[in-house]
Amino acid sequence: MRIRVENLACERGERRIFSGLSFTLSPGEALMVLGRNGAGKSSLLDILAGRLAPAQGAIHLSEAGERLLPECLHVVGHREALKGALTAGENLAFARDFLGEPRAMPEDALAVLGLAHALHLPVAYLSAGQRRRVALARLLVAHRPLWLLDEPSAALDTASQALLLRLMEAHRAEGGMIVVATHQNLGLADARELTIGRNPAGIA
Repeated sequence: MRIRVENLACERGERRIFSGLSFTLSPGEALMVLGRNGAGKSSLLDILAGRLAPAQGAIHLSEAGERLLPECLHVVGHREALKGALTAGENLAFARDFLGEPRAMPEDALAVLGLAHALHLPVAYLSAGQRRRVALARLLVAHRPLWLLDEPSAALDTASQALLLRLMEAHRAEGGMIVVATHQNLGLADARELTIGRNPAGIA
């Protein structure tokens, strides 16, 4: 699967957030989206996910068969999108069934994230860092080639940040792609950078 973004622009209300963004993504590549608060990093991810229509530009998807881009991606945003009354295992089981292409059982995904003990615990009982790791475990229960991650290291301690890096690099090693909005250097090898708000083409 390959993605080509051409001359993308975003508007919120009547305000132009950004314009002129262009980049490509091929298997194994990672793109770090940088910029000040309010520059449009999350909005770019929303456009890629199909949650927000671009004001201008186009997103081209190739080598994906009949699938649309939203059917090819995972999203982990600022909010974990977890049901507090459900257990960690139930949240992941729902995601696995809803997303399709199941890959790992909830208990196995939680074990990878160091949360095997949380399988039967309601998410509302978990700490912010633990809830973040449950959200990241969704990446493992169903296969999607593109990961869209919005500040994925938020609320994670040092050990969990290192684990996140290993998961991202393993995904890339299998041909997966990552677009991550972040204020931090996540340590992704050979990741390109797209800085929003600096210049229209801002990609390195």
